[in-house]
Amino acid sequence: MKQRLLGQGAAIALLFAAMAVQADSPLQMIDPGHFNIDQDEIGTIREQMQAAVDGDHIAGALLLVGNSDGIGLLETVGTQGPDDDRAVGTDTIFRIYSMTKPVVSVAAMSMVEDGLLSVDDPVGDYIPQFSQLEIIDQESGETRPAQQVMTVEHLLTHQSGLVQSIFATGTDLGRMYEENVRTDGSMTTLEMAESIGGLPLLFEPGTAWHYGHSTDVLGAVLEVAAGQPLDQILNERIFDPLGMAETTFYVPAPEAHRIAEPIHGEMADNTEVRPMLSGGGGLNSTTEDYVRFATMLLNQGEYEGARIISEDTLAWMSEERITGDVSREHFFYGNRGGWSMGFHLQPVDEARPDGPMNIGWRGIGGTLFVVDHENDFFMLYMEQKRGGPQGAPFSNNIAQRMVYEAIAD
Repeated sequence: MKQRLLGQGAAIALLFAAMAVQADSPLQMIDPGHFNIDQDEIGTIREQMQAAVDGDHIAGALLLVGNSDGIGLLETVGTQGPDDDRAVGTDTIFRIYSMTKPVVSVAAMSMVEDGLLSVDDPVGDYIPQFSQLEIIDQESGETRPAQQVMTVEHLLTHQSGLVQSIFATGTDLGRMYEENVRTDGSMTTLEMAESIGGLPLLFEPGTAWHYGHSTDVLGAVLEVAAGQPLDQILNERIFDPLGMAETTFYVPAPEAHRIAEPIHGEMADNTEVRPMLSGGGGLNSTTEDYVRFATMLLNQGEYEGARIISEDTLAWMSEERITGDVSREHFFYGNRGGWSMGFHLQPVDEARPDGPMNIGWRGIGGTLFVVDHENDFFMLYMEQKRGGPQGAPFSNNIAQRMVYEAIAD
């Protein structure tokens, strides 16, 4: 009985969602069977999502699966925040954090297509502080001149040697970042990059993968190359053509009532406009907006007649960049999958680790998107969480696993 009611509830939710979307919305509903997902599986997914809310792990969440034909799964649970009785919806605004990185990476490659920069360009050509780089010995603290030149491609692939204090806690280099790089938004994009350029690198560019401020520095490179601020670059090259009107670095105050907030942990006030336009993690977006971006990637760089990057460029971006001569010591997934120029690469079938890969990335606040060309779908999961109790019955990892299990079943 309970499973049947869940199925009926999901069907009703889809009906109302279909009635609510505008004709030009990317959220046109189609039968979930299009993705080989049935109502029992949807009910199980929703039950797990609701358990995360009931267990006070999150205030609310949204999960979506779709492709260029439409949306086959759209489930929402809970509210926008612990003190908010408004239900999570497709117009709820989330801090997407590192899901900013793929957006900025695509913008960079569109500028490469236009001849405004090259992936082979030295970063020092745009930001002089990167012209005389040094490498730090983490054991002795001593530095030596770098032998390799840091390029734009190293920023795209996270092989720059740059780190971030949160990923270098307790080390000399981590303390240098804490002391010299202000992360409170008071620096401009270029000022932050210039400060980072004065710090030593963890390793020679191109020899290892390490997460950090690479895409923040990339944003500054784009500003110098284009002679425009980063928000204007993204508006002109991505957001305006795709109709992503509500993807911004700062949320207009009148729209503050739509912002999702976490139960656990604190997130900065994203209505307070500050100098920083963080290419590494500064964007806010809605589900509907990011669906447009994901659809563009699934459609090989085009959405509703708007060509953002060429099919060849997207294929080039999606190639494995953690080659055999690049250390995986700090790669989040060890030997599973890899990294491209802006996206993760993860197997679409865990039984075939060397088989087809999906692309995507996640945000530290709980969001995730995946684009799977092999199986012709994208997935988007939205929540806001920073810390809290372990063992949540639903999360971005669980969402991805359950969606793949449903599609493969």
